[in-house]
Order: sequence, then structure tokens, then C-alpha cells
Amino acid sequence: MRTRTPRGLSFYLLGGFFALFVLFLYGPTVTIAILSFQGPDGGLTFPMNGFSTHWFANLFEKQAVGDFGGSFRRSLVLGVIVMALTVVISVTAGFAFRRGFIGSTALFYLTVSSLVIPSILVSLGIGLLFTIADVEPAWYSSALGAHLTWTLPFGLLIVFAIFNRFDKSYEEAARDLGAGPWQTVRHVVLPILLPSIIGVALFGFTLSYDEFARSLMTAGSFNTLPLEIYGMTTNVTTPVLYALGTLTTVFSFVVIGAGIGAVLLLRRMRERG
Repeated sequence: MRTRTPRGLSFYLLGGFFALFVLFLYGPTVTIAILSFQGPDGGLTFPMNGFSTHWFANLFEKQAVGDFGGSFRRSLVLGVIVMALTVVISVTAGFAFRRGFIGSTALFYLTVSSLVIPSILVSLGIGLLFTIADVEPAWYSSALGAHLTWTLPFGLLIVFAIFNRFDKSYEEAARDLGAGPWQTVRHVVLPILLPSIIGVALFGFTLSYDEFARSLMTAGSFNTLPLEIYGMTTNVTTPVLYALGTLTTVFSFVVIGAGIGAVLLLRRMRERG
């Protein structure tokens, strides 16, 4: 029988550190989820005063403050648009950079540089640009551009990594069989890259859906959901705020789960032939 090697002190120290990290990462989210089930007379802190779904029902009633439904719809639509543009631009840029062109290196570094610029400065700069141009900032214009400065660099980096690992022999085999350039891309390259493209789409959506700093000066008169939640923290004193946070967190996990499910389904279909 194989004897089990005793664990060293470093194992328990690292295990304890990892446990603290997980607690620090998910503890606040779990706490908010628990407090969102306060009774009708419950407050914002422990101990809980009863247990109910009262605040979830109250969330869908007309509120004296806050526009939950409108801000959620705006964030959802904006996230979908940013996701689609991020995928299309990143994938087409990936094909362009494979061949190379004049100024490609400068363009790459210029694009990636937006990651190191503080988000609030990007938001302020875009907001000022629209103001100088006498165009009113809005979530579907200035905020869209601000979000793309955040999602596109990540999308490009992921796509470049994908293409660096892509085996060009598949394309050569397709051309040897008589496929044209577009047929090769459509029937060979894109199906192979599809799981990774879904990952880029999920990344783009979640970055936009949760973005606060780059929306602050660019969303205009109508808030996105992160801005609405931030505004509520100053004037809402009931657990309805926690209920909203819990639902948005669940929605994010549902989106991520749907993406993972789609990738697994594609992998299973590919294995079956």
C-alpha cells in the first residue's frame, strides 16, 4: 500500500492563506446575499430581523428613489453592444495582425496603452470631448466608446494568444482541398476558434456590465446599473439595495454559466463528429 507523505508546515500556511483569500473575495457577496432576505422590518446590518423575500418583491414595485428597471435595461443593451463590437473588432484585428501591416506595432501599443490609463481619466476625457463638441454624452454613444477602450485591449490580447497557438496546417489542408480564403475562414478557422471567441464575448459583456469608472462621466442623464447602485448607497436605507445586488450577481453567474455551457456543448458536438 502507498504510504501518505505527511504535510509540511508550508502546506497548511498556504492553505490558510488561500482560505483567507477566498473569504475576503466572496465574504462580502455572501453577506449581502444573506441580508437581502431580511424580514419586512429588517435593517442593513446583523442580526437579521426575520427571514423573507419581501425586499425582492419590493424591488419590482415603484420606488421613491432609483430606476432599477431602466438602469438594468441600459446596462444589458450596452453590454450586448460592447460584446458584439469587441468580438468583431478583435477577431478581424487578429486576422489583420497575422499578416502584418505598416504601423501595426504602434497601433497595438496604442490600443493596449488604454489599460494603464486610470479609468476615471478616460471617462473624464471622453466626457469633456463630447461637451466641447456640443454633443450631449449618453450611455449609447460616449459610454459605449469609453467601454470599448476597456474591453478591446483585453479582447485583442486574448485573440492574439489564440492565433499564436493556432496550427496553420489546418488552413493549408483546406486550401489543398480547393477551399477559397473565405471558405477556409468560415468552415475551418472560425469553428476551431469558436470556444475562445465565446470567451472573448463573455469577457467583453461582463467588463461592460460591471463598469463604473468609465461610465461615471460618459453615461449622461440616464444611469447604467453600477451608477444607479452607487447613487442608491447615499439615499437608500433598506435591504432593497442588497436584493438588487444579489439579483445582479445571480444574473452575472447565469451569463457566465451560459457561456461555459455553450463551450462544453460545442466541445461535445465536435467530439461526436
